[in-house]
Amino acid sequence: MALTVRLAARSPIPLRVDFRVECGELLAITGPSGAGKSSILRSIAGLHTPTEALVAVGDSVWSDTSRRIHLPVYRRRLGKIFQSYALFPHMTALQNVATALCRMRRAERNRRALRWLAAVNLDHCADSLPGALSGGQRQRVALARALAREPAVLLLDEPFSASDPTTREQLYRAIGELRRSLTIPVVLVTHDLDEAQLLADRLLVVDRGHAVHSGRVAELIAAADTRALFDDAEAGGLLRAVIEGQEADGLTRLRCDAGVLLMPRLTAALGTQLRLRVHAQDIILSRQRPEGLSALNVLPARVGQIYGTGDTAVLVELQMGEDRLLARITRRSMATLGIVTGAECYAIIKSLASTRATIITNIPANADGRKT
Repeated sequence: MALTVRLAARSPIPLRVDFRVECGELLAITGPSGAGKSSILRSIAGLHTPTEALVAVGDSVWSDTSRRIHLPVYRRRLGKIFQSYALFPHMTALQNVATALCRMRRAERNRRALRWLAAVNLDHCADSLPGALSGGQRQRVALARALAREPAVLLLDEPFSASDPTTREQLYRAIGELRRSLTIPVVLVTHDLDEAQLLADRLLVVDRGHAVHSGRVAELIAAADTRALFDDAEAGGLLRAVIEGQEADGLTRLRCDAGVLLMPRLTAALGTQLRLRVHAQDIILSRQRPEGLSALNVLPARVGQIYGTGDTAVLVELQMGEDRLLARITRRSMATLGIVTGAECYAIIKSLASTRATIITNIPANADGRKT
């Protein structure tokens, strides 16, 4: 069942958004601080009611101000994951998950709780208290507890922002793997464009409570008017790739629309689909295929739009089949190389060692049947 949300208010929190999230789809809501992201999530959860509100999951209406309908939070079939985990410190991991199943008999409750812990690869920690778990493990217990309710909608409210980089990567992998079986709408609120690109199918950009952009992640992320809302250091792009093989020297060979990529060993099966987040500063451009470089990843591209970012630098959109990357170069380099819209060039990715990747296990198709 799809989630339908329409919200409008002038005060105390300005809001004007209208969106729909399909079953199995992950929508990321992003924007600058104070844009209204959390207010949208609170409205879905029933913790905030704007002047005008419609929140429905399929035929089940949770909020409709025009008909004076407002289901309390406990009657909304939703799972929510907080940044703070919100685990009970005196309960084991198993007991924390079991609290979402309080209407069942104890034996059945524990059996199902253990199943959900196994789903997030934590069944071996069932008897551990939260204090004995790492931050990533505690977050996965919170995820298992949210899913144990068998929610109609899953809400993620900046759940990874307090985690260290290693923990975030583990959590991204857990979310990606779980999406094989999740057939519910998922809404992620995040200020992190990397996170949105790696996890989301679609992106909703809000500013001052208003939806200013909505669409496929790969298309929006490079758009000039989308980027203007964020720190320029976040500029980058998204490559979709498939694991094609494992090299003898410890590298993993990936296939993307533009060609072959090599990156440090990924422990995933051949044929696994990935998203790779590449930052603009990690790309060098050349008009001819370079020779004698230590960089292993050289991909042909066509120059799309060129965006000015200051007196000395520009961002160059690189079109690679269905994928888009951004490269940051100086204006002098642009002039010297003759970088203009439509020009053919080569993108040299300096290093994929720090590139963020996530496994995609549930990729919705566009209306024309292509994968996003």
